[in-house]
Amino acid sequence: MKTPLNLGVLDDTVLIFGGPYSNYHALHALKGVAEELNISPHHCLCTGDVVAYCGDPQKTIKLIQDWGVSVVMGNCEEQFANGYDDCGCGFKEGSTCYTLSKQWFAFANGQLNRDDRRWMGERPREIRFGWKGLQVAAIHGGTDNISRYIFASTVEEEKIRQAARVNADVILAGHCGLPFTQVLKNGVIWHNAGALGMPANDGTPDVWYSLLSPHDGQFAISHHRLTYDYQGAAKRMRAEGLAEDYAHALVTGYWPSLDVLSLG
Repeated sequence: MKTPLNLGVLDDTVLIFGGPYSNYHALHALKGVAEELNISPHHCLCTGDVVAYCGDPQKTIKLIQDWGVSVVMGNCEEQFANGYDDCGCGFKEGSTCYTLSKQWFAFANGQLNRDDRRWMGERPREIRFGWKGLQVAAIHGGTDNISRYIFASTVEEEKIRQAARVNADVILAGHCGLPFTQVLKNGVIWHNAGALGMPANDGTPDVWYSLLSPHDGQFAISHHRLTYDYQGAAKRMRAEGLAEDYAHALVTGYWPSLDVLSLG
């Protein structure tokens, strides 16, 4: 097990975002937001899956590297780094998600070079920091399984079981693609910023990020929509011959399949 990356104590607003999914247009827009808010790269954190569905794998990696933000290893990083031939999400064979993931994974796999894979393999599975007296742990899926789907609808007892595996007051998770925040019965906060690279199946092309901000001497976690050039991102997918299903999702805001919800 890799040693968690410890960022020390962060004393100002932290920007949190989930999978960019090879969506360069969305990542570029979010970097602009961070600059407008004067949030340093050291206070920005990605919960993994930098490369996935969309049309600009290498441009997205290059941008996130140049930006200098911290990135948790997602299942996509793990799979690409180790030379596997699928995303490792555990989709049922023959399902829509299974079929579509085979296509985009093969495309991205053909775009990545040795340095990209090495960088992915070096990402930590957990990133920790202190904030306003709280211990915060960022992971990708679950604490016991990098590709575990944990949604708002996932039973609370499962979140408590997952949280018990890390000694933290706040868990920042990714993977499921849907934003939510829940205070568990044991007082632990489970937060998911949603995905940056794909809409949250809410009928809008907007994507999501979060801010962990000072508030009256304590803190607040807030979810934020990001409006960006989704038409440009969809155009790049079509130019690369990627599945129309996900290009259409960027525009309509609806996922092409809800198969993934059965994994939560």
